[in-house]
Amino acid sequence: MHSNQKLNIGISACLLGEKVRFDGGHKALTFANKILSQYVNFKPVCPEVGIGMSVPRKPIRLVEDESGVRLVDSRDINKDYTQAMNKFATDKCSNLSGLNGFILTSKSPSCGMERMKVYDADGNLIHRKGVGLFAKKLMESHPNLPVEEDGRLNDAALRENFISRIFVHADWQKSVAPSDLFKDLVEFHSRHKYQIMAHSYQAYRDLGQLVANHQKLDYAEVKTLYFTRLMKALKNLAGRKKHCNVLMHLQGYFKRDISGNDKQELNNLIMQYRQGLIPLLAPLTLIKHFLKLHPNEYLEKQSYFSPYPLEMGLNG
Repeated sequence: MHSNQKLNIGISACLLGEKVRFDGGHKALTFANKILSQYVNFKPVCPEVGIGMSVPRKPIRLVEDESGVRLVDSRDINKDYTQAMNKFATDKCSNLSGLNGFILTSKSPSCGMERMKVYDADGNLIHRKGVGLFAKKLMESHPNLPVEEDGRLNDAALRENFISRIFVHADWQKSVAPSDLFKDLVEFHSRHKYQIMAHSYQAYRDLGQLVANHQKLDYAEVKTLYFTRLMKALKNLAGRKKHCNVLMHLQGYFKRDISGNDKQELNNLIMQYRQGLIPLLAPLTLIKHFLKLHPNEYLEKQSYFSPYPLEMGLNG
């Protein structure tokens, strides 16, 4: 299912252990350096160093006034880096077409993707709804790119979700994006069907109708709509209830082939998984066992069974 070719992931340089932060330190992210690095090529960026700021340097912050949000020196708001940062972000984001995802630094006025502190001109905190200037440009210019930040990647469900998305993104870029053949989209949808269902049943139905193309839309338009809706749907976390729905669908493929006892055993595992007593891997392993005994070409192609390399140790 996964080629040996590494994915390309953008990352805030400090998360790789590069000492580029304002205090001369780094924020090395263990998951990125120890595990993810085996499967991806990292493309590090430090927007602040990118606009010529020194290491170490005075801290910066987001300040909001009638002209909008600006990036300024924390102690002297006349030292304004907004224009330089916006230009850097625009230039950098126009050269990111080969990426499959991006990991940003939380709480950074340039790289924070959410909940950033925003101040007024007098230094009073106005709200915590800010977005770092580089992060904002990145997410606006590449809305379908999986983007996550280091703090959120410490959460097992969010980490698993991000990794699932970057592998789907990579598959799309390799097999559908460069192709003019409708059959490549049909095959892509076919193999990701149950993975999509695990994130959103509604999206599973909507994307299926889009691929059926009853409206006779232009292929380029179908592709654009499909990819946008797909990447949005995959942001939904695949919880136990949704996984159980998929497992029940998969179970249906074996109803004529397996014994009553086997059916009962699988049923019990699905219920125990739903109650949180066992990991998803337990019912999945039994289904894979049935698949070996009763081969089914359609099921064997499903990315749901291996959305990312098992060796990453993400299965809950």
